[in-house]
Parts: sequence; C-alpha cells; structure tokens
Amino acid sequence: MTDAQMSNPNTTPLRLGIAGLGTVGVGVVKIVRQKANLLAARTGRPVVITAVSARSKDKDRGVSLANYAWEDDPVALAKRDDVDVFVELMGGEDGPAKDAIEAALALGKDVVTANKALLAHHGQALAETAEAKGAVIRFEAAVAGGIPVIKSLTEGLAGNEITRIMGVMNGTCNYILTRMQDAGLPYEEVFAEADALGYLEADPNLDVGGIDAGHKLSLLSSIAFGTKVDFAGVELEGIQRISIEDIHQAAELGFKIKLLGVTQMTGRGLEQRMSPCLVPADSPLGQLKGGTNMVVIEGDAVEQVVLRGPGAGEGPTASAVMGDVCDIARGFRLSTFGMPAEQLTAAKAARSNSPAPYYLRLTLEDRPGAMAKIATALGDNGISIDRMRQTRHNDELAPVLIVTHKTQRAALDEAIAAMQSTGVVASAPVALRIEQV
Repeated sequence: MTDAQMSNPNTTPLRLGIAGLGTVGVGVVKIVRQKANLLAARTGRPVVITAVSARSKDKDRGVSLANYAWEDDPVALAKRDDVDVFVELMGGEDGPAKDAIEAALALGKDVVTANKALLAHHGQALAETAEAKGAVIRFEAAVAGGIPVIKSLTEGLAGNEITRIMGVMNGTCNYILTRMQDAGLPYEEVFAEADALGYLEADPNLDVGGIDAGHKLSLLSSIAFGTKVDFAGVELEGIQRISIEDIHQAAELGFKIKLLGVTQMTGRGLEQRMSPCLVPADSPLGQLKGGTNMVVIEGDAVEQVVLRGPGAGEGPTASAVMGDVCDIARGFRLSTFGMPAEQLTAAKAARSNSPAPYYLRLTLEDRPGAMAKIATALGDNGISIDRMRQTRHNDELAPVLIVTHKTQRAALDEAIAAMQSTGVVASAPVALRIEQV
C-alpha cells in the first residue's frame, strides 16, 4: 500500500463531472486520461471522469469523449448520482455556471472551478452554502493559472500575518505591454495582434480594463486578510491609455510599465488597486515577459515569497484544476477562503494612500506661461517636481514629462483637476505610480 493509500484508505474512484470543454476542460480530460496511474498513486484512489457537458456535443476537440455520459444542461450534470465532484470550467459570473455550482453544493457535492468572476461577485454566499452542506469549493485555477498561489496562502504561509500582496495577474496585458516595449509598436497595433492570436476575452475590456486581474486580486485579499470578497472595493485602471511614448519614456528612466495589483490592510481599511505602474526594469516584475504571471507575497515571518509561472493556457490551468481535484481525492478539506465563511469580516474599502513618486505625461498648449500654471497646480497641492522634460514639440502642442517626488494619489488628483481647469492642457494627463518593488 502506498503512503497516500495509508492516509486515505478510500480506494473507490473519485468521479468527476466536467462542465465546459474549452481549452482548460480539454486539458483536464487529457490529464485524467494520460496520468491515471500517477493520479491514483498520489491520491490513493482512482480519479475518473463519468460525465461531461458543453455547448456543442459534436465539436471536434481533439480528444475522445466516447466513454463519458453527455449532458446538455450543466445543472443536470451537477445533479448526477455518478458525479462526486463538479468541475466548472464554463466561466461567467452568473447564468449556467452559477446555477450548476449551486445545484452541486445543494447536494453536498464538492466543486472545483476556474471562475474568478463568479467568486469575485458571489464567493461569500457560495462559501456559506458549501460549508453549511459540508462541501468544499476549490479554485486554484481561478488565479494566476499554473501558479499555486491559493495553496501557498492557505497552507504554506498559514502561519504568517500577510502584510502585502502584489503582482502581475493578467497575461494578456503583460503580453501587450512587453510586445509594445520589445517591438516599438503602438498600443492599437499590439491590441489587434493579441486579438488575432485569440489572447483576448470575448469582452476585451475584461483584460485591458483590469477587470479580470481585479477579480483575482479580490480573491487573494479575502484569503490574505480574512475578509469577505469585495470586488467593488478594488480601484481599477486599465492599460488602454498607455502609449508607446510612455513605454519609451519609462525605459529612459530605468522602468517598465506593468499592470500591477496591490492589496494591503491599513489602519484606514483594505486597499486594493489594479493599475498600470512603473516598476524598476531590473526587478523581477520588470523582467517579466509575455503571458507570464508573478505574485509577490509578504508576510511577517517569511518576509517575501515570489511566485512566477504561466498565467494561462491549457496545460498550466488544467494543472491547477487537477491539484484541487487531487486534494479532494486525498480527503483534504478546507474552508473556501482559508477560514470559515462566517468568520470573514466585511472590510472597509480604503483608497490607496501610501506616498509614492508619480510619472505624469501632459500635452500642453504651446503658449507663454503654460508650464508655470502646471507648476503652480502641483505646488498648491504640496507636490514637488523631481524631474521634468519636454519631448517632441510643434508650434501648437508641447508634450511634457514630469516625475514627482513622493506624494499621495489624492493630492495628485487634486493637482490634475486644477491643471485641467487652466485651459492650457490639451488632453487628459496620464499619471502612473512608480512602485518600488
């Protein structure tokens, strides 16, 4: 008998019902089929698929589904007597995914999901239902693809008081920004390229607007700080306004631009922000390329842990799904967000207020006294200028780059509002936090 079998004497098969046979669902089917012996050895029991569901039964997915029962309705799949674990890989914050998960939980069945949007909006209610029914919800695949960040927080770092989490959590945005940097291409061209390659969600704003990454950040915040999931409390800013000029200017200053998520508990409440920032080019985050994700966790005992890996794709995400399945097969039980749902507190949302230097790009009307008005707006709000330069210039417009000394974002926003009332600012300024990591 293996060690796994000794710790888990239940050798009856763990039966999976998989709803959603897209890239990730097919990846899960492949792992279960190809790694059957390995899974049984590691968990102490066979792991099998008994039934599946998807929008189209006849679609060629490159893998045989002949041995599995088919259900057109994912809710019917969740209710099947021969399904022990409902694996939800359809996506969507409401609709069939939510209905099917609720059906599975109502019957006391465990759930494995990659659906970060669903959990960001309904995680608390689903966690309470699961715990009332003695079921578990596992969602490693919902955050950072193949990186085991959920397991790290709930298990490996359980003895730490987490002080801060930051990271790059959307591979599509990181691809766009690094492609702009490496190829010298404008945002619009790289966006179209990413769309043609199939990297973007059906609603691209979920990616480039920071929403997808914000969902992930809200889940990490709940686990890290013992709070109810509060996606509405995440400050969101996407990458749509990042220009190739910003990329070049940041590089000259020794930085790269990343869509960076940061969450920390402060005396004012829970700060959660997802926004483009400048990070040192030679830092681990600055060196991150393409679709790779990185999550940095800081704890009082461990200090800093850096997790890096593929943030999406068939293999990495299916790997995360199967990690959760294997834990269930072993008999490992854990509250959805690392502690009982009834003990999670409703944190007060706090706007990020820690001082930092800022990169500020302006396009001014080329007229006498324009720059003096900008300097006055900054000075009136207690903001001093570290560096300033004027870039390409014509007879009508004067692009200006300013790097401030450390200031609070609220003060900078007041200064920007004052600038825009002067009549010398030709377009909305771009302000990016410079994050020291």
